[in-house]
Amino acid sequence: MKVPTALIGARVESTAFDLQVTLSLCAMDPDEGYRLGAELVLDTPFLFRDAAGEWHELDPGTGVSLAPVLALFGQSVVAVDVRDRGVLVIDFQDGAGLWVGPDPQSVSWRLIGHGIEPIMVGPGGEENWER
Repeated sequence: MKVPTALIGARVESTAFDLQVTLSLCAMDPDEGYRLGAELVLDTPFLFRDAAGEWHELDPGTGVSLAPVLALFGQSVVAVDVRDRGVLVIDFQDGAGLWVGPDPQSVSWRLIGHGIEPIMVGPGGEENWER
């Protein structure tokens, strides 16, 4: 699988919380319009670093405890990497970041949409990431 570098420059257009955390990301090309319209869906616990550098351990489906993620609204992705067996690492323009590791028993994260190859990191993670 390929590291989703097409996310670089994409902006968080919306956040949604239920049993999952969903970030809707959009990127425009000045000449061609939308180059990317994607959803990043987090299904398992993850780490969130706020703009001040404080780390939060968050779990989808926990309601108001997910409030720190709201700060991502309007932020742009400046770096993205996938490490080891599917550890997703994203850095945002204000210094915030996400770290989502693989789960041994279920899907941990998914990326779907226009302008991006779909990715699903299933139970135990995925190997052979291409940069």
